[in-house]
Amino acid sequence: MILPFVVLRRLDCILEASKPAVLDMASSLPEDMDDEARDTLLAGVVGQNMRLYNLSRFTFASLKGQDPKDIHKNLIDYITKFSPNVRDIFLDKFLFTDQLKRLNDAGLLFRVFDQFSQIDLHPDAISNLEMGYLFEELIRRFSEISNETAGEHYTPREVIRLIVSLLLINDKDGLTGTGVIRQVYDPAAGTGGMLSIAEMEMKALNPRIRVELFGQELNPESFAICKSDMLVTGHNPENIAFGNTLTQDAHRGKRFHYMLSNPPYGVDWKKYADPIKDEADTLGKNGRFGAGLPRISDGQLLFLQHMISKMRNDEQGSRIGIVMNGSPLFTGGAGSGESEIRRWMLENDWVEAIIALPTDLFYNTGIQTYVWLLTNRKDVARRGKVQLIDASGERFWKSMRKSLGSKRREITVEACDEIARIYAEMLNGDGDWGDVSKIFASTDFGYREIRVERPLKLAFSVTKEGLEALRDAKPFQRLDEGEQLQVLDALLVHLPQDERWIDRDDFDKALSAALRRAGVKVAAPVRKSILSALSERDEGADLCTDAKGNLEPDSDLRDHELVPLGEDWRDYVQREVLPFVPDAWVDESYTDAQDGGVGRVGYEINFNRYFYKYVPPRPLAEIDAELKALEAEIAGLLQEVVE
Repeated sequence: MILPFVVLRRLDCILEASKPAVLDMASSLPEDMDDEARDTLLAGVVGQNMRLYNLSRFTFASLKGQDPKDIHKNLIDYITKFSPNVRDIFLDKFLFTDQLKRLNDAGLLFRVFDQFSQIDLHPDAISNLEMGYLFEELIRRFSEISNETAGEHYTPREVIRLIVSLLLINDKDGLTGTGVIRQVYDPAAGTGGMLSIAEMEMKALNPRIRVELFGQELNPESFAICKSDMLVTGHNPENIAFGNTLTQDAHRGKRFHYMLSNPPYGVDWKKYADPIKDEADTLGKNGRFGAGLPRISDGQLLFLQHMISKMRNDEQGSRIGIVMNGSPLFTGGAGSGESEIRRWMLENDWVEAIIALPTDLFYNTGIQTYVWLLTNRKDVARRGKVQLIDASGERFWKSMRKSLGSKRREITVEACDEIARIYAEMLNGDGDWGDVSKIFASTDFGYREIRVERPLKLAFSVTKEGLEALRDAKPFQRLDEGEQLQVLDALLVHLPQDERWIDRDDFDKALSAALRRAGVKVAAPVRKSILSALSERDEGADLCTDAKGNLEPDSDLRDHELVPLGEDWRDYVQREVLPFVPDAWVDESYTDAQDGGVGRVGYEINFNRYFYKYVPPRPLAEIDAELKALEAEIAGLLQEVVE
């Protein structure tokens, strides 16, 4: 209820001065005039690049002077006479008429309206930036009450400023001058904070630049706020679409200069998996999700793939800034959807930098987050390279005087500028900030997962435990009771109970002879069950081979080694495997689906590994002394209680 009233009051403050002129213009227009032309003329009367108007005779000021009993009827008149692009906000997304009826039925509508009518929300009093803060705080409080998904609606302003600074810092020359047009897109737009700040920063660089904003949002109230903001700031509200970006791309075919987003973290996409999987299967890499599909529990990388699909192919190209948690960095082994997506991005050389942010930075979650920067037009110096920046340390944040939900820290303006400088100058292990910035080749994050096998060595004997295992085997259980007894008798009577065979072929021959003497015939599955139940691994046994004489691998001893992409797997095995397990070999049939090489290619970015700092443990004597001091303190407290 509060949010739509805030939006309504904001629009009323903006439109009040032009209301008489708008009504005069409306009365002078022919009734059969084209709707689009009528909207253009009426919005033109409002001016200030506003694409909205209201044809009701009421304003908040005049409504306040009416009979309070008529407030419900008059407010409905006021709302329904907005231009169509505003009506859908209140009627379809906010469902405002339903809320007004409930307030009216409770006898509270006029009192609520009266309170809002006393608030001045004109842009001269409250800037667009301040309105953004107001919306965010309201949504934060409502989300806490309703336990909505953390970070679903908004991103702290200093985080947005950091992302925008990183996107623009190397493009400043291209953004200056006359006739410059740039398109900015957010596929999870929320209340539009990222879009509005991006425009603000770009116009600070060049007041004459034309910035076109595009976005899509699934949450109805967030969409309504974002669209309202576009309306009052002179942008085309039709560029902000409602719906699920992943299943219904409202900007299909469009490409953008800059894209930035803070998609939901750890939110599953099970309920809309079918259209995503269908697109991936049907279109492959000609669609949005051909590189791979992440696990169903987290759709962050779906948003990133979607954004990559919208990069421009011209000389300017595109730049992407996206905030995600740690999962997209390393979740999933070689061949998994996540690893294949990382492989696709890194092998196409789109990833420029990844910046680790402080914890406790977001309103509804304290988790570690990372800013990814991608482009399809890397500078020559950055080609084939990825910069990692650890901006999570205390030098980059300060504690807030008052926490806002889970948000206890904020990135200072100075820290934001410093992070942008570290990125722009490609600092790499030198200078005062050398410990927080490192440059890697894209291939440094890749590896080949090879399968290492060791030979199967089995010994055989007829034991009580082995016979119990045979009884539990499903092929044996499918035999009738008489057949089961025949098999067991053959094993107990015709196989020596005290003999241990260390050669599988020898035992197989002995088993055949025992079954033959007992007059028992068994199918292959039962025979296999007997061999399995009466065997145990024994390093002293002979090697097991198949019908062609090839060594059989022991699945229990199977291992996988991760070989850096820059190294031949044969050299790796000679150095890291064979000195410790001389009988091991590599399964060369275990190959990569893309390049056909031995081993599966995988990519992961283990951020902590690259910035880990060893801290030696405290001396044991110091720890022991501390424990004794605590024990004495506790004993003293207990003594006081007793006395």
